[in-house]
Amino acid sequence: MHNNFYFLRQLSAKLNDKITGYSIVSCFSQNKDELVIELNNSKESFFIKANLEPDFCCLSFPDEFHRARKNSIDLFNSVILKGVVKVRQIENERSFSFDLEGDISLIFKMHGNFANVVLTKENRVEEIFRNHLQTDLTNENRDKPIDISKDNFFRNINNLPATFFTLGKVVFEYLHEQNFEQLDPEAKWQLFNQTIQMLEKPVYYITELRGRLIFSLLPMGKIIHKHSDPIQAINAFAGQTLRDKVFLNEKREALSYLQTRLKNNEAYVSKSSQKLKELEQDHHYQLWADLIMANLHTLAQGQEKISLESFYDGKPVEIKLKKELSPQKNAEVFYRKSKNHQIEVTKLRDAVNQKEQEISKLKSWITEVDETSDVRALREQLECTGAVKKTSVQSEPLPYREFEFKNYKIWVGKNAEANDKLTLKYSFKEDLWLHAKDVAGSHVLIKHQAGKNFPKDVIEYAAGLAAYYSKRKNESLCPVAITPKKFVRKKKGDPAGMVVVDKENVILVPPAQL
Repeated sequence: MHNNFYFLRQLSAKLNDKITGYSIVSCFSQNKDELVIELNNSKESFFIKANLEPDFCCLSFPDEFHRARKNSIDLFNSVILKGVVKVRQIENERSFSFDLEGDISLIFKMHGNFANVVLTKENRVEEIFRNHLQTDLTNENRDKPIDISKDNFFRNINNLPATFFTLGKVVFEYLHEQNFEQLDPEAKWQLFNQTIQMLEKPVYYITELRGRLIFSLLPMGKIIHKHSDPIQAINAFAGQTLRDKVFLNEKREALSYLQTRLKNNEAYVSKSSQKLKELEQDHHYQLWADLIMANLHTLAQGQEKISLESFYDGKPVEIKLKKELSPQKNAEVFYRKSKNHQIEVTKLRDAVNQKEQEISKLKSWITEVDETSDVRALREQLECTGAVKKTSVQSEPLPYREFEFKNYKIWVGKNAEANDKLTLKYSFKEDLWLHAKDVAGSHVLIKHQAGKNFPKDVIEYAAGLAAYYSKRKNESLCPVAITPKKFVRKKKGDPAGMVVVDKENVILVPPAQL
């Protein structure tokens, strides 16, 4: 029910109280089917994450969100810096709207597989987030009146799900649990009406129903948590669902890996056991050597083929010889081959035994993993058993030193190559860039904070760092160039650390005392 009209109505009302008067300062996507919006009121930021994946369409409201430095794209540029006038629920629809300044609306359609975010201006669709849903280019986000009266209930008592479509499956499942079908019409209406009242002033339940985590406005299944605030409730549900998704993916991958190993080992044992059986029954080299040695007095060098009577059944045994070798030397060759044959049998037998032991371990691990219900326990289990090797990835060191002054992060490049990385890969165009004037030194960034100007004392502190990490560190005063990062560029072929500044201001500061 996390996308049910009755929940979205409560959520949109809460959002209306919370963010009316805020302005949208960024709107971007860094994952497929995920849109992130940051709003700010000059005092604090408020984030909205719309996960519109077909298998899990859900909103959440993280306390903070760190945008990726790569693979991130700005969207809906026309809403940037537009204030929220109202958050409006579309009646009896799984949709609500941010009505913004300039007659612009951002409509959240929480329609499962067809979920989308739609931008309209003067009620005309301008942009859509999931572009393949072309039907959203037509604006049909209108209120849908439903008559929830006793008379209408009795008129449609045999077709309630279609008549009261906005209730959704979970509500009718709840009614079924209350033996709704066995009640007389008047009792049915009483239960139905009580359920509607619960939906209109709900408690928010995170519950487990038939082994699946669901969000409900009604008490059903195994209740895990309950909340009174819609934002807290949906955050808890989204977080738990995503954690469960990660766990199930890891568990599925681990089981697949273990089952593949088991299948390969069983195939090896089956094939090798058959070969081992054949090898163990084959003693012809030993027999040939023994026959030659027993009949040396009848053999002479130069023979290519001989026929001798077997010790065991008296039947003739044909043996090919190397004519350049004496009969005794031929026997020695066969004894050597017999010895190698026995070595091969021993090695193959040991390999089969080892694989059989591994099969036993794998079956045990598969049972343990299959019964594990916690991601941390799963990871520890896989590492302890050695079933899945732990990979140690050595992270690349950051190219900057980090300082903080009055809650502003200030990054200082470590060397020429690091300066390039800092300026070209780790910065945003809104960041403030500083560098000691006309000498070699570190690039310095003051990280931008949405909706805030850079305070003068923060700029002076960062300029002091730029002076200190330059060839002018021992001078009493140092000129430092200051400019928004968007005015800094690098020419192709220029050496590491060298950039072109298109526009700058210069201030004089003493180098920092570190």
